Amino acid sequence: MDANWIIEGLISYLGLIVLLTFHEFGHAWTAEKCGDDTARLQGRCSLNPIVHIDPIGTVVLPLLMIFLSPGISRFMIGWAKPVPVNPCNLRNPRLDDILVSMAGPAMNLILAVALMALARVGLFGHWEQFAGLCVQMAALSLLLCFFNVIPIPPLDGSHVLRNLTGMSYETYYQFARFGFIAVIIVLQVPLVRDTLNNVTFGTLAGLAFCFGFPMR
Repeated sequence: MDANWIIEGLISYLGLIVLLTFHEFGHAWTAEKCGDDTARLQGRCSLNPIVHIDPIGTVVLPLLMIFLSPGISRFMIGWAKPVPVNPCNLRNPRLDDILVSMAGPAMNLILAVALMALARVGLFGHWEQFAGLCVQMAALSLLLCFFNVIPIPPLDGSHVLRNLTGMSYETYYQFARFGFIAVIIVLQVPLVRDTLNNVTFGTLAGLAFCFGFPMR
């Protein structure tokens, strides 16, 4: 493991922390707009990464995937500490819960668009390294977006599934206690990883086309 490998991995990891922070902020901000100030009162409506760190999803799993994955194009995902939401405070509990759940992935999609726009600006200024970094972070943001819609707790898609199926909170939280184990197992399935990669880089190519960004 040479110095360039370590530096690239650490840059990717720092980018992941920033993207996860915005992701959770999106949840907390949307929850407050929908009538629930639980996250704000607990200091989670913040862009401070420390308040969102989850030991498994933000530290252990991403670092393992960064430094154990072969090749330069590391497969890396993760999650942060779930934002607390009290459904009783939401104005329209079922609809608002879905909106709050999808706010995180939506934030990652918005960030990917913004990063591709910055990459285009970087090319205009002949800052190739800056543009390349923006594209790399845009790809990671898209991966987080699509990864988080998988309907397994604690991922955001599981909340949507719970609302659509009418699953009780008690049953959901029983599943959620061991959900991260299921997530890790599912990620070992080649079809799942290939699908995530294909959707991610297909969307990235679409954004690149929209911004007139040459993708090799």
